[in-house]
Amino acid sequence: MGTVEGIRVSVASRWAKLIIKVSVKSKTSWQVRQLTDMALITNCTSQRIKEAASYLLAGNLVAFPTETVYGLGADACNLSAVERIYEVKGRPTNHPLIVHLSSIDNLDKWTKDIPDFAIKLAISFWPGPMTLVLPRTKLAQDFITGGQDNVGVRVPANTVALSLLNEFEAHGGYGIAAPSANRFGKVSPTSANDVHTELSEYLKPNDLILDGGSSKVGLESTIIDCTNNVPVILRPGAITAAMIYDLLGIQVKVNSKNDSSQIKAPGLLQSHYSPIAKVSLTGKPSTGDGFIALRRFPTPKGVIRLLSPVDNVEYARTLYQGLRLADIKKISKVFVIEPTGDGIAVAICDRLQRAAQKE
Repeated sequence: MGTVEGIRVSVASRWAKLIIKVSVKSKTSWQVRQLTDMALITNCTSQRIKEAASYLLAGNLVAFPTETVYGLGADACNLSAVERIYEVKGRPTNHPLIVHLSSIDNLDKWTKDIPDFAIKLAISFWPGPMTLVLPRTKLAQDFITGGQDNVGVRVPANTVALSLLNEFEAHGGYGIAAPSANRFGKVSPTSANDVHTELSEYLKPNDLILDGGSSKVGLESTIIDCTNNVPVILRPGAITAAMIYDLLGIQVKVNSKNDSSQIKAPGLLQSHYSPIAKVSLTGKPSTGDGFIALRRFPTPKGVIRLLSPVDNVEYARTLYQGLRLADIKKISKVFVIEPTGDGIAVAICDRLQRAAQKE
C-alpha cells in the first residue's frame, strides 16, 4: 500500500479544517504523522475507519459511537494507551474497563471457563447492549481488569463501531478497551459533540473523535456477572432481567448499588452519571428549576422543561441529553419524575438514583 495524503477531515464549526496525513508501510505496520490539532471525523467512510484503526494501533485514543453511549477507545493490549484513558477520564486505575470485540468468535481470546448460559446470552444478544463478565485469559492484563481475575467484554451493535473493530482486528489488534468518553463520574456522552465538549482539553493532536450520530439506546450496557453458576446483573440496561428469563428460564438477581460483595464493574459507584446541576427525585420543583418527566406530566409553572419523552425507550435515549442541557442552561437544580415499570425503566431509575447521590 502507498501513502494516502490530503484527506479532508470535517471538524466542529469553531475549528479550521485539518489535513490528516497517514503513511502506511504495509498491512500490518502503520505509522501516523503528527496532526496540528485533534480531529472530529463527521463522515465515517470505510477509508477513514481504516485510518482510525491505524491511530489506535499506533497507541492513540479514538472516541467512537456505540448503540449505548460513546466510548473512549484504546488498544486493550497497549499499557501506555490504556493509561491515557485513565488520565483523560480522571478515572481511578483500579476501575476495570470493558473490552469491545467484533464478534462472539473472539470471546475465547479474552475469557475462559465460559458457562453454557453465557454462550446463549452472547448468541442471543450480541451485537447488542450487553457486557459479560467472565474469567480472564492472560490476554486480559491487570491494567484492563483492575487487578481482578475476570474481564468484561461485549460486541457493540453500531455500524461504525463494528467497522472500526473489524479493521483494528484485521491489522493485528485483539480488542478495544472503551469506557464512556466522559470525565469520571459525569454524564455519559451520546453524541460526538458531547465528547468534544467534555474531553477536548484533555485529548492530544493524534486522538480522534468519530461522529456516528446520536446513540440509539442512550444508557450504558447491561453488565452480567457470569463467573458463577447463575448470571447476576451488576448494572441494569436495555437487556433486562425479563429478557434473560425468557431466554434461560432463570430468575436473575439484580445486585443493588449498596451490595459491597459484588465484583468491581464500571458504573457501580453510589454517586455516578452526575451533571453539575443537583438532581432531585423527591419534593416539588421551584421557579427556575429544570424538569424532566414523561410527556403526560405537565410542566409546573415557572419551571424549565428539559425533556418530555413519550415513553420509557425515548426517556432512556434522551436522558443524558436532558441532564447536559441543564448544565448548558446553567440550571442549578433538576427535578425528575422517575419512570415506572420493568424493562428499561429499571436502568433509567438506576442512573437517576446514582446521579442524585452527588454531594
